Amino acid sequence: MKIRNCAIGAGLVVVAACGRMDHLGKPPSFTSPTTTTEHNAMMAPGLPLRADAKGPTERASLWSGARQSLLGDRRAIQQGDILTVVIEIDEEAEISNATDRSRSGSESLGIPGLFGLPQRIDERLPEGASTSEAVSINSSSSSSGDGSVKRNEKLTLRIAATIVDVLPNGVLSIAGSQELRVNFEMRELLVTGYVRPEDISRQNEITYDKIATARVSYGGRGQISDVQQPRIGQQVLDSVLPF
Repeated sequence: MKIRNCAIGAGLVVVAACGRMDHLGKPPSFTSPTTTTEHNAMMAPGLPLRADAKGPTERASLWSGARQSLLGDRRAIQQGDILTVVIEIDEEAEISNATDRSRSGSESLGIPGLFGLPQRIDERLPEGASTSEAVSINSSSSSSGDGSVKRNEKLTLRIAATIVDVLPNGVLSIAGSQELRVNFEMRELLVTGYVRPEDISRQNEITYDKIATARVSYGGRGQISDVQQPRIGQQVLDSVLPF
């Protein structure tokens, strides 16, 4: 059992190391464009929206509604079409809470007379002791707390996405990826989600707030990202150690 656990741990270390070996002494490698969902969607043509029963005269007319005509609707609508996703995030949130609480109490209990028992008891007590003030309690407590949260996010990006699927209800499933390599650092931008055809503008663009189940990822990989990330051993210890 111990040998098996050691083998599994060694395998994880090797897999993590292979990810960094890709850019060891060289820039990070680009992801092959032929393995993306966008490429697969473009290679599989979608079904035609309607049969082309137009004659030669109508096909040559400038007023034709076909997508290839001068006034045709060229917005992305079927599998393999490309549209532009505009990501403009400018959000700011600020929350501030303050609490203050105080409490004080006082309790006093005396037995000046109880069937003559206090006098009998006082005779047996040390000099200066008396039961006239048997119990006296004073207490006080106070607490205060302050909390504040301030967040400011701003992101402006534009990326071309591909329609990878057309759902039965007409909603379009889109996916887009973009890679930019600067020296030894690779910047990646990924976006996926679902859009309605009527939300796509005449410029063949759609804003991120009209994308359902939107998933936007903007990050990188390379030498700088590796230095900023703790090593896998430290991550394992941080997740296991209780202190």
